[in-house]
Amino acid sequence: MSLTYDCSEESGRKVGLSQAANTLRSGRLAVLPTDTVYGIAADPFNPDAVNALLAAKHRGPDMPVPVLVGSWDTIDGLVPSVSAEARTLIRAFWPGGLSIVVPQAPSLTWNLGHTAGTVMLRMPLHPVAIELLRETGPLAVSSANVSGQPPAQNAAEAKAQLGEAVAVYLESGGADIGTASTIVDLTHGTPRIVREGAITTDRVAEALEVPAQSLQS
Repeated sequence: MSLTYDCSEESGRKVGLSQAANTLRSGRLAVLPTDTVYGIAADPFNPDAVNALLAAKHRGPDMPVPVLVGSWDTIDGLVPSVSAEARTLIRAFWPGGLSIVVPQAPSLTWNLGHTAGTVMLRMPLHPVAIELLRETGPLAVSSANVSGQPPAQNAAEAKAQLGEAVAVYLESGGADIGTASTIVDLTHGTPRIVREGAITTDRVAEALEVPAQSLQS
């Protein structure tokens, strides 16, 4: 049976975060709030958990699962090296609504889908998400919805779509931004925006000190 915890008050938040962390460590799924939209989370190093996440969304491995991190420094253990562009974007927009696609460290044992040796990383600007990530470490997190349906703006909307496929739902009110993150691909030499979302192309261009048109696919 799925359980929902109200993280808007201290006792519910404390119990909910503990239950969510234990749930994720056991290979089950949890829904958490982020600044953009609500996310469905799994242990990225547990292939069965990642497969369960994809199944809950009715999605295949051709759409790899992104990874959320709880600090700037976490990225250093997930990639072979951090480029100057990546450092610039991290300093400018993390925590926040920007995801970066970078080469993943060859030593990582996770399977997030058909990633072609890359990983999409983001640090969310939400206290509940950060607290959970600092307890569990990096998490595989995708938007908390069935593929093709609107992303959930709260835990109740997520539960209406995902139901008993998720063991724990953390409710923290409506998502602050309500729009998916902007995705910048840094794996092909020249940065390019794969999806414009919470952060505008102009803001990314300003941070990188490049013309906005150079970022367009």
